[in-house]
Amino acid sequence: MTQPRRAVVIGGGIGGLTAAVALHRRGLHVTVLERARSLEPVGAAISLAPNSLRALDVIGLGDEIRGLAAWSGDGGLRTPSGRWLSRSSAEAAAERFGGPLVLLHRATLIERLAALLPADAVRTDAAAALADSGGPGRAARVTTTDGDLEADLVVGADGVRSAVRGALFPRHPGAVYSGFTTWRVVIPLPGARFASHESWGRGRIWGTHPLKDGRVYAYAAALTPAGGRAPDDEKSELLRRFGDWHDPIPAVLAATRPEDVLRHDVHHIAEPLPAYHRGRIALLGDAAHAMPPSLGQGGNQAIEDAIVLAHHCDDLAAYTAARLPRTTAIARQAVKTARLSLIRSRAGTALRDTAMAALSKAGPALFLRSFDGIATWAPPQRPYASEHTPAGNR
Repeated sequence: MTQPRRAVVIGGGIGGLTAAVALHRRGLHVTVLERARSLEPVGAAISLAPNSLRALDVIGLGDEIRGLAAWSGDGGLRTPSGRWLSRSSAEAAAERFGGPLVLLHRATLIERLAALLPADAVRTDAAAALADSGGPGRAARVTTTDGDLEADLVVGADGVRSAVRGALFPRHPGAVYSGFTTWRVVIPLPGARFASHESWGRGRIWGTHPLKDGRVYAYAAALTPAGGRAPDDEKSELLRRFGDWHDPIPAVLAATRPEDVLRHDVHHIAEPLPAYHRGRIALLGDAAHAMPPSLGQGGNQAIEDAIVLAHHCDDLAAYTAARLPRTTAIARQAVKTARLSLIRSRAGTALRDTAMAALSKAGPALFLRSFDGIATWAPPQRPYASEHTPAGNR
């Protein structure tokens, strides 16, 4: 009896677990190596657009995640005073892109993905290093504290500071600081009623969105030198920067405890990699194309990567050809959007806001137009776990 091919996935985040599930469904024996002691993700919520939901259809998870959609009614872009610059709705988004936008906690998605894998597939507290990238007739080799593993395919899903990327492309400069830091919170806010929104100020942004379970996801960003920290605590820093912004921001901050706030500097890969593979190794997600969160596509593109990689697992050059141009274009758009949203000068901010309000009156909301060509993507293979997603990469 022929032994099943073996895949090792380094990194148990959303992209890594999606790849593991998709490869498992292709018949590969999969091992996921996660250096943390558990799969509980560092982070708060993730927004899944129709493109990644179609990708999740391939592994039978799309409809379950769509059922967690919470956004309803108007939403859009506002100023710190609360004036609307651009409005849209869940219905308009679904009509334009063929499906909803879903906001859910990262832990929920991690839990659903892990449940689709064999019980022994995921090893936590398992640091790993690439020892040999493999090649024709030679397996790749990964070193762990429990011994070496050989594999027909190794997936580097180890994030923005990817050691696998560094081993494959040692001369690449890696990720660079994007110029701003972010704060994120997920908290209960009983009785809160508000329209989902993102608000742009001078060198600062804030977003507030409801989750299906009744909690609120809020995030903020500001231009600041790398490595900065509040002199007291990060809740106090948010109060200083956003405490006088429009409702419901003061209520969110009042309900937030200092320990609820996560702060992380943002890094992105400014110089695209020459390829997303070498030998028997493939990179995906932030390891391949880390981008600012300004389009909310980082996790979405990792999910796309994972599904396309499983489709092309016998031809990694085809995987690179399918993914590198698309993710490079989206990453560049994310950088441009971040720069636009974080303009610092008073004159530049006024000009930006006036232009965006005028553009929104002339046609579909800027929020929706920014996803054209992104959210309409579909996986290259006909989903083998769902009949709801068409085939074709468009």
